[in-house]
Amino acid sequence: MTWRQLRVLIQHLPPESATMTALRNAMTTEEYEEQARKGRPEEGRWSMTEQLLAGITDSLHQLEYILVAVNSDGKGRKPKRPEPMRRPGVGAPKKAAALTDRGAETLFKLINGGAA
Repeated sequence: MTWRQLRVLIQHLPPESATMTALRNAMTTEEYEEQARKGRPEEGRWSMTEQLLAGITDSLHQLEYILVAVNSDGKGRKPKRPEPMRRPGVGAPKKAAALTDRGAETLFKLINGGAA
């Protein structure tokens, strides 16, 4: 077997194969972003099937949240909104900044026309 034949065999493995997964996981963030710009999703860190399953999972979690929220009597604690599954190449969600007293005062002034 020549090196070229080996390369062709590896390139045509299914996206979810162990070899392709290992190659994708070894990619740097820059390589992954360049890959995304080239428009070859089959070489992304997740196969298309995995992306679709993650989307379905997120939808089911949202539906479950809505069902519980609508059918609750409002006396107990509210259910926590589900977070979407983390996707490869996407950073962790940023936490919302807390509103400080100074920020609250500034916001109050702006709302009440104190910007002038």
